[in-house]
Amino acid sequence: MSGMAWIDELESVPSAITVGKFDGVHIGHQRIIEQLRALAEPAEPGAERLSTTVVTFDRNPLEVVRPDRAPVPLVSLAHKVELLHAAGADRVVVVPFTPETAAQPAREFAERVLFDGLGARVLLVGDDFRFGARGAGDAALLRELAEPRGARVESIADICFADGRRVSSTWIREALALGRIEEANGMLGRRHLLRGDVVRGFQRGRSLGYPTANLGAPVEGFIPADGVYAALAHVDAGTFAAAVSIGDNPTFDGVAAKTVEAYLLDVDLDLYDRPIALELVDFVRPMHRFEGLDQLIAQMGRDVEQTRERITAATA
Repeated sequence: MSGMAWIDELESVPSAITVGKFDGVHIGHQRIIEQLRALAEPAEPGAERLSTTVVTFDRNPLEVVRPDRAPVPLVSLAHKVELLHAAGADRVVVVPFTPETAAQPAREFAERVLFDGLGARVLLVGDDFRFGARGAGDAALLRELAEPRGARVESIADICFADGRRVSSTWIREALALGRIEEANGMLGRRHLLRGDVVRGFQRGRSLGYPTANLGAPVEGFIPADGVYAALAHVDAGTFAAAVSIGDNPTFDGVAAKTVEAYLLDVDLDLYDRPIALELVDFVRPMHRFEGLDQLIAQMGRDVEQTRERITAATA
């Protein structure tokens, strides 16, 4: 995976480091990396700039320690790494979170990974940061270990709020699960993205005059509420407005749950077995069952026009 180092590929270079799940790499995460980059700048003229290093995990730790409470990730690991680099990380180091990782003593993780393994000179963490077995490690332990090494630990403030609520991956998931795309996009600082390869479906859309590109499983990205969305579709031939249907196609029987399919406006392309990325711009309507194909076709026409209007407004 480009731009990513696994923890067993450690290279010790003088670094400013932060640690976290960073699910979604939302505006709060982006501000943390901005702060980390500022801390990486040399304190004196001629001094070396530190490497801005983000340490994250290949999965949410809850998948190991409390799988019944583990949330669906907002982005895939590959996309998270891309987003962390885009936000300003020089290095992204991924820790495979296993039962052995969960049992690793906090002091051992800090010494072997952060200080000796990665060369931490500055650590940026929240005052409520916990790590190591049973969450025994905290910012105070990091400061204790940092001082004799000539390193320092800086605190992160809760700096991203909306309507009095702290921006979080949990809140973004809640918004997506309700189809509130604009709200989620505002917290992400970009449009929510679904990615996958186009596979052959039932080709019902083509028979109705609206051929769709069906994303095969697994789809990268948190799949939002069922409904129709206005989107921008990125394919190797370019970027096109698209009406995206998410759900089980209730008008037809025998359709698997949570299909994602996109009708690209004003273009006819053979997309089978090719990658596609869908930037969700706006929610158009909820999914519902139609009594007949004539009603469905008429509604699809209205969906396309609404999609066109909303994409034009969003990209004007």
